[in-house]
Amino acid sequence: MPKITALKRSPRRERVRIYVDGGDAPAAELALDLVLRAGLAPGDPLDHATLEPLLREDEALRAREAALALLSHRARSRVEMRRRLAGRDFPGGVIDRTIEWLEERGYLDDDAFADAFVRDRLRLRPRGRIGLLTELRRKGVDEGTAVASVDRVLETEGVDEVALAVEAAEAWAGKNVTTVRAAGRSREDRQRARRRLYGHLARRGFGPDAVRAGVDRALGD
Repeated sequence: MPKITALKRSPRRERVRIYVDGGDAPAAELALDLVLRAGLAPGDPLDHATLEPLLREDEALRAREAALALLSHRARSRVEMRRRLAGRDFPGGVIDRTIEWLEERGYLDDDAFADAFVRDRLRLRPRGRIGLLTELRRKGVDEGTAVASVDRVLETEGVDEVALAVEAAEAWAGKNVTTVRAAGRSREDRQRARRRLYGHLARRGFGPDAVRAGVDRALGD
């Protein structure tokens, strides 16, 4: 049976490399806490039955650490988290258990994520209802949750889509002064400016009525 011949601190934080039978390469690497709890020490036997459960637990710990690191940067939807963990080659079962662990502790909540996302968008980069729903779906939020969130936040914030479109149109006009001035010189220039602003607002996900209101306010009807 293989025996542990050395335990060495890994360059990675709080991890230990385990060497067996005098080998130059580590047979395994585990979290320091797991090594201490298992009471592993040089001279101990280390068979498959002992090592495999420790490796599985270590993988679960690494998945949780990776998930918490992702959440430290910004909130994530359930689907986003699954994609990111899969991209780090964690098995599906480990990902499922990690997501369940996060949800049980309130670290992962699609309703809260969607609400925060919509509020940020309204404050920093106003979008229309269609645009907000599209972005939430891209983030992996399901249709029902996305619709409920957009409706809830718009109502709570007292925001009207037409007012948002007007705000976005006026901001566009402020950045495109030359185009706005040209719109007053000829019918052709006016139509060109209106088409550009229509496109800008439509790409931001505003509905037709809101787009027309924004264009009329910024460029005249």
